[in-house]
Amino acid sequence: MSMEELRKVLVGQMKNRAMMYYYIYKEVGQELGPQKAASLLKRAIYKRGLEVGRMLAEYGPDDLEGLKTAFMEKVVPHDGSMFAPEIISCNSQELEIKFHRCPLKEAYLEAGLSEDETATMLEIAAQVDYGTFEGAGFTFRADTWKPGRTGCCHLHVTPGKQKKAL
Repeated sequence: MSMEELRKVLVGQMKNRAMMYYYIYKEVGQELGPQKAASLLKRAIYKRGLEVGRMLAEYGPDDLEGLKTAFMEKVVPHDGSMFAPEIISCNSQELEIKFHRCPLKEAYLEAGLSEDETATMLEIAAQVDYGTFEGAGFTFRADTWKPGRTGCCHLHVTPGKQKKAL
């Protein structure tokens, strides 16, 4: 399989993940309401992020340079081409990454979701990032995509609380 074919498969799988989130959200929302559906999905997706964060925990709570390298190599798929990440800054105070593309966002818009629905789904999906970075021991905030913005999510990672000495 060529690299381009592999990229298409990976993008397809990411879009499939996006639509699974959406259909679960809609079904749960019909039973419990959209706010409860969003809350449940966020908690579940966050827990998956915590598992991912374990592979980055050696960098917590404050090795942002090591985190950046490991995140880009181990977590961001296909050399970053699917998300087109830009490292805005990486110093002892903050790691800031801007994603210029997102297969999840593309999937929602291609499926005909409104921009507001897309923004809601991206806010839900971002919980994997919260779990990943917080699970690795860092403090995290995401500015998820909103209508009128370019690109996609903007990630902000700062040092977490110091580990307690034994």
